Amino acid sequence: MKLSDLALYPIKSCAALALEEATVESRGLAGDRRWMLVDADGRFITGRQFPELTLVQARPVEGGLVLDAPGQSTLQVAFPAPSEHSVVEIWKKPVAATLASDAAAAWFSRYLGTTARLVYMDDAVRRQVDPAFAREGDVVGFADSFPIMLLGRGSLDLLNARLDTPVSMARFRPNFVVDVDVPHAEDAWTRIAIGEVEFDVAKDCTRCNFVNVDPASGRRSEDGQPLKTLTAYRRFDIGVTFGRHLIPRSSGVVRRGDEVRVLG
Repeated sequence: MKLSDLALYPIKSCAALALEEATVESRGLAGDRRWMLVDADGRFITGRQFPELTLVQARPVEGGLVLDAPGQSTLQVAFPAPSEHSVVEIWKKPVAATLASDAAAAWFSRYLGTTARLVYMDDAVRRQVDPAFAREGDVVGFADSFPIMLLGRGSLDLLNARLDTPVSMARFRPNFVVDVDVPHAEDAWTRIAIGEVEFDVAKDCTRCNFVNVDPASGRRSEDGQPLKTLTAYRRFDIGVTFGRHLIPRSSGVVRRGDEVRVLG
């Protein structure tokens, strides 16, 4: 099996950045979901509420990000200077973050038509992964719950065979896509290696209506697909699952085309 695709999400819920290689750190891929949007009360904003966020392109550059979105001028955003952290909220839990510039806040507020603020997680912040599925000291950025998400290509092929209109892998926002033909082969994995980097396969990835947002258009489907079809055959006690969450157990560089080995 090979790692067929590799993606980074610099800002939570914004567009994917396809990569040829990426550095794996304890939080996941270097630069993955270290930025996030919050509302006027500091609560996180995602594509569940604002599907048009999936059209925002964030490109890492030295010193920060360059932002582009439909109808918006290009904006360069610097990493916030080290300062006192603010407390923001993700899934009703507090996490420390540093506020990005007022210009970035104005840019996103115009785009979304509501008050929005861009925040950054610096290296001093340690957001613990759910200890029920992780070791003490395992950390994550602003991803929903785990550092990395993996999906097998065969799983998408099976879903698309059941849909009237096929959907792209981008709907499911994986960091890693594995070129494996057997649908949901990844469900049985507990440890894997990609190239020389090892990972625990910690948990199934539960799905919500965000998968109904087409990242090519920034619009939510009117027919409830593909979540409706997924629910018909992938509902378990924990919810509707599609893909697996990973926790890095070593660091290094992974590359598109690397061998994927099942260790357990």
